Amino acid sequence: MKQNKKNPRLYLAAFLGIAVIAALLHFSYNGFIKPDIQRKNHKITMITKSTDSQFFRSVFSGGNAAATEYNVELVTEGPEDEEDYETQNRMIRDAVSDGTDAIVLSAVDYNANAEAVNEAAGRGIPVVIIDSDVNSKAVSCRISTDNYEAGRMTAEAVELVTEPEAELNIGIVNFDKNTENGSQREAGFKDAVSADKRVKSIETTYVLSTIDDANRGTKELLSLNPDINVIVTFNEWTSLGVGRAIDDLGSKDSVAVIAFDSNEESVNMLETGVVDALIVQNPYAMGYLGIESAYKLIENEQLESTDVDTETTIVTAENMFKPEYQKILFKYE
Repeated sequence: MKQNKKNPRLYLAAFLGIAVIAALLHFSYNGFIKPDIQRKNHKITMITKSTDSQFFRSVFSGGNAAATEYNVELVTEGPEDEEDYETQNRMIRDAVSDGTDAIVLSAVDYNANAEAVNEAAGRGIPVVIIDSDVNSKAVSCRISTDNYEAGRMTAEAVELVTEPEAELNIGIVNFDKNTENGSQREAGFKDAVSADKRVKSIETTYVLSTIDDANRGTKELLSLNPDINVIVTFNEWTSLGVGRAIDDLGSKDSVAVIAFDSNEESVNMLETGVVDALIVQNPYAMGYLGIESAYKLIENEQLESTDVDTETTIVTAENMFKPEYQKILFKYE
């Protein structure tokens, strides 16, 4: 029997047909006929207390990751210093005027930022709070460290790094008392440490949220209260200022320091003994979840929770080199 000859033109036509179908299927999922999440380009504005700290760079990193995943336009901005609530208020109002679909905010001042937030929410703009709260019932979602519990954790760290029988004279170097996270951390710390019978005195000084002012404030506090042998402080800038003051004074062997966040310099201070423990937050998660929540609010999706507590960890010289703690210290770059 004779073999049937295959027609090359028929094969070419079939191949081209399959190729066209494959291309259409590819584009339907990757560009031309993608699902709604790929066609939309919502605009979200993230306004933080500052933009140049390692903490807020980590927040932006998490926010950018979520913006890429959800295909939203992300604008990130903040004032030059962490006391400038007026610039934040202007940024909130400008974002509304510029047509933002949602605002993610770390508030400088619990009360002074409230009016601008209420105005934005009154215009139908969802507001998500990260890191530092604002006195507004119009906020749609809050994502942050449990600041009161972080303060209690600071007291736990004091217990970890001091001798069991030592008499403790504690100095607190805190930033702007009008900022919610600082005041809550101080309250949690004082409530927890009051149960420690070793504590003989607590002295508090308030400084600007800058390295230089915290450095000055620490030296002044120690000069006025030379019996202080423990200092606690509650954010990245004040932690660096306190650490530098202790280093300048050569007091690392006589004053235990409990600080916040995982700036490269503060991690080095922990390694060299200038700082005895760091309370490390999760700024990457705050940024990521802030943008994710804002997107879901724009889309009228239900949030699993409107009050999210992100992870906080005590890192000491004894555990800092363990792999799980190295990840905590350095995973937000």
